[in-house]
Amino acid sequence: MLKGRVAVVTGSTSGIGLAIARALAEQGADVVLNGFGDSAAIESIRRDIADAFGVRVEWDGADVSRPEEAAGLIRTAQDGFGSCDILVNNAGIQHTAPIEEFPAERWDAIIALNLSQAFHTVRAAIPTMYKNGWGRIVNVASIHGRVASINKAAYVSAKHGLVGLTKVVALEAAGRGVTCNAICPGWVLTPLIQKQVEIRAAEKKLTADEAMVDLLAEKQPSKQFVTPEQIGGLAAFLCSPAADQITGQELGIDGGWSAQ
Repeated sequence: MLKGRVAVVTGSTSGIGLAIARALAEQGADVVLNGFGDSAAIESIRRDIADAFGVRVEWDGADVSRPEEAAGLIRTAQDGFGSCDILVNNAGIQHTAPIEEFPAERWDAIIALNLSQAFHTVRAAIPTMYKNGWGRIVNVASIHGRVASINKAAYVSAKHGLVGLTKVVALEAAGRGVTCNAICPGWVLTPLIQKQVEIRAAEKKLTADEAMVDLLAEKQPSKQFVTPEQIGGLAAFLCSPAADQITGQELGIDGGWSAQ
């Protein structure tokens, strides 16, 4: 379905981003991975995807929280692979604290990575998409792009902003062969959420399993975690011909959280 297309996925050396990269590669897209981690482990991931799906896969370690490196990541894909047809903005960080205790530097870091990096990558990628008459932009937002939770001022603000950016880009790109959508997952058992589970277990004196159930029961009616692979499947669908007229949408994949 995506043979001949080039996909850039930020924050794709683990978790949701890696699952999305694999899903796009499975559909035939060449992939530029991005993220931090052990170089040997990343090379193993790169080689595994390339061998499994017969596509070109490269890694770029750009720190996309820095505007010049975010834009540079897109140029690297365009120069190395000849294009950037699919852009998935997935990189993100989290910090929780009451607003009066929230460190200003953590606010700045979260806004830079979770929101501003998407602006800089889209700005760099979309002219070529317009020129080619085809492009897919998928922003990995969050249920917190639709509703709020306490102690997450920066994250909720960034994800709401990302949903807003998605809608603006979709309107500007309408009729030019380029779509832009946001995926809004609920609880996914990623390293970010695992840390929250550990904090909850310590605070409430629960086992890890009890803390997971406690977390899910609080918000997610299905009482099951969304999997990275499910999100990868949704991202791949948004790049398919069936999704040509889906644009400017915030698609929940949240076990019923936002239906409450």
